[in-house]
Amino acid sequence: MNWNNITEEHDLENIIEQSHKKPCLIFKHSTRCIISKMALKTFENEFDLQPYVEAYFLDLLAYRSLSNAIAEKFEVQHQSPQLILIKEGKAVFDASHENISVESIKKYITSTAL
Repeated sequence: MNWNNITEEHDLENIIEQSHKKPCLIFKHSTRCIISKMALKTFENEFDLQPYVEAYFLDLLAYRSLSNAIAEKFEVQHQSPQLILIKEGKAVFDASHENISVESIKKYITSTAL
């Protein structure tokens, strides 16, 4: 899977800009949490949307302030692990823990793209 890493605040502005052209997803991952590792592995194994979405990855332990900025900017409650789908500059879906799946976001991606 080709992740774009989120490491700086301006990456969030790039995601907003990109989301007007193509949906963007953000996966917030805790590298110390086994549940987060399992959710990430399952998501990566299921992921078949590479041509239709831009995928962004945040190591929230290394970049906790960015995790907080994401929660504030996209008006979602902080979770870990967490999947957030951004379209037209806004969060249209977010899920955490066992609710993270590729199937859960497919309905938010235009049917003509799939």
